[in-house]
Amino acid sequence: MKKMVKIGNIELPEFPLLLAPMEDVSDPPFRRLCKQHGADLMYSEFISSEGLIRDAIKSRQKLDIFDYERPIGIQIFGGDEEAMAMSARIVETVNPDIVDINFGCPVKKVVCKGAGAGVLKDIDLMVRLTKAVVDSTHLPVTVKTRLGWDEDSINIYEVAERLQDVGIKALTIHGRTRAQMYKGEADWAPIAKVKNNPRINIPIFGNGDIDSPEKALKYRNEYGLDGIMIGRAAIGYPWIFNQIKHYFATGEHLPEPTVEDRVEAARNHLKWSIDWKGERVGVFETRRHYTNYFKGIHGFKEYRQRMVSNDKPEDVYAVFDEVLEKFADYKMV
Repeated sequence: MKKMVKIGNIELPEFPLLLAPMEDVSDPPFRRLCKQHGADLMYSEFISSEGLIRDAIKSRQKLDIFDYERPIGIQIFGGDEEAMAMSARIVETVNPDIVDINFGCPVKKVVCKGAGAGVLKDIDLMVRLTKAVVDSTHLPVTVKTRLGWDEDSINIYEVAERLQDVGIKALTIHGRTRAQMYKGEADWAPIAKVKNNPRINIPIFGNGDIDSPEKALKYRNEYGLDGIMIGRAAIGYPWIFNQIKHYFATGEHLPEPTVEDRVEAARNHLKWSIDWKGERVGVFETRRHYTNYFKGIHGFKEYRQRMVSNDKPEDVYAVFDEVLEKFADYKMV
């Protein structure tokens, strides 16, 4: 009998695959593609609690969620208890399924404000911030964090117990310290140690370096977690979710997405971005994804250059059509 994973009252399939919250990436058009290709639970880009309270337009726009994305979590960050509590109440008004707290972002401008991974230096503050959010919403609260500030202060074991004690319903752990940023290899052994702690009874998800079905299966079997969160490997490659699921079920690989599949994904991404953000911003912000959609195609440089230099959507769509014609018989390896 398959064992469902529960976050509060939300039921997920056995060993769910989560899409990581990524700044300037995990917006509704990108999430829609990942959902279409097998993501079980997704999170918004992280949202500043101070920005939400100030009614900053960019922060408010990140609250946009759609029913086809469910279950969907909105992630907030900040270093002030009152602001975090207030922003959780604002988030609740758009009716997501989950409120997530970011205690993992290693970027300097976030850490300097005593937020994101900056809170890893002060577990008592982390607990107070989490309790403030839990107490201010009826939604399940989850947390994403790292192993610790650096290798001399790995505190995830204490963090997991204390955050569970104040009411979080799931914990995602990135297998690096803040000092590592995204360098080196993620260490999942401490994440497994958290999962195997008899005091821990909430789902524990692992994050870091999952970029293939083989690695996903190896980590699932080796570390015994409740699921995995995928971030960078999904950028320009939303197919990874269904590829992993198929490999789990059959031990075989799905065929690589064809050039036609890639054009369709890029076309949809552009269209949905324009629908959501407007033409100018939609065209501009989708450009960063084209390199990843068409990675590995020999002789593609000229077309990519034209995709990222055209300002009108119809011109980009015309390049997509040319790509379909030019690479119709191209075999992806």
